[in-house]
Amino acid sequence: MKYTKLPNTDVEVSKICLGTMTWGNQNTEAEGHAQMDFALENGVNFFDAAELYPVPANAETYGGTERIIGTWFKKTGNREKVVLASKIAGGGDYTAHIRNGGLSKDNIIDAVDKSLQRLQTDYIDLYQLHWPNRGVNCFGVRDFPLQAANDETENYLEILETLQDFIKQGKIRHVGLSNETPWGTMKYLQASEQYNLPRPVTIQNSYSMIHRGYEVGMSEVSLRENVGLLAYSPLAQGVLSGKYLNGNLPEGARGTLFPRFIARYKNDGSERAVKKYLEIAEKNNLTLTELSLAFVNQLPFVTSNIIGATKLDQLKENINSINVTLSDETLKEINAVHAAIPNPAP
Repeated sequence: MKYTKLPNTDVEVSKICLGTMTWGNQNTEAEGHAQMDFALENGVNFFDAAELYPVPANAETYGGTERIIGTWFKKTGNREKVVLASKIAGGGDYTAHIRNGGLSKDNIIDAVDKSLQRLQTDYIDLYQLHWPNRGVNCFGVRDFPLQAANDETENYLEILETLQDFIKQGKIRHVGLSNETPWGTMKYLQASEQYNLPRPVTIQNSYSMIHRGYEVGMSEVSLRENVGLLAYSPLAQGVLSGKYLNGNLPEGARGTLFPRFIARYKNDGSERAVKKYLEIAEKNNLTLTELSLAFVNQLPFVTSNIIGATKLDQLKENINSINVTLSDETLKEINAVHAAIPNPAP
């Protein structure tokens, strides 16, 4: 395994981060425990969760993933070996079963305390804001929705002051963003500097070979402001494993069970790009999964690459991608495909 540090901290994290959003739905508690055992044994010390997981989110399964992590901590005593990240859900209809009112002080307090109870821990190493309250171009939206410019923006000062109180209490250690834009990220950074409040150290946004929109503006923010990307969906919900090519829908696969979650990654442009990337992988004696993950692993603005799996053999392949180094020639071939078919899956 390779390691780095959360920007502006002494917290060492693995370049591969274990995603957990299937535990409690596609994966049982026992399978979640087995994944954590395997990941830790193979050098992965960074786990990412969220209060709304598992996904698809609903009232019946709410908090299930955090509870599975909590029972594993209690069973193994491995809390101190893990850098734990979690998130407060944003607002909107999708999470109305959790609470209403967005990222208010009372809602943040409610979310942190309940997550700590489910996780059976006294602290969360990295606490993230899952998505903005205002309308932005994420979750498959390519361009900024112009009408959203009239949306009320977040109360950045109140949010950071509330998180600072939790840091003082020792309940969280660092703060991160998720699904944010360059403008939103800079607003948090400005408020942090102006009022001497916690500074976001990471941003968890979608990034893959068929969704490189992060490079349009966020990569510059990452590099100049030292806010590391935690890349999620680096395999585009499995599309970049190649298993959905030519209309295939493997039994039990996420895209087969929950088609809407891969819809943003499945279109004619994505299909053409994935086929070209598969040719590059085969030419280099790699699986498409290895190529896709290795590409993300080597990016200078990436702090950690969040991988997820429902089976241990998938998890093994994902973790082993850290040992794959892509040549300059291979990177040129990947970028040539990107130039011809740029960002087909927003």
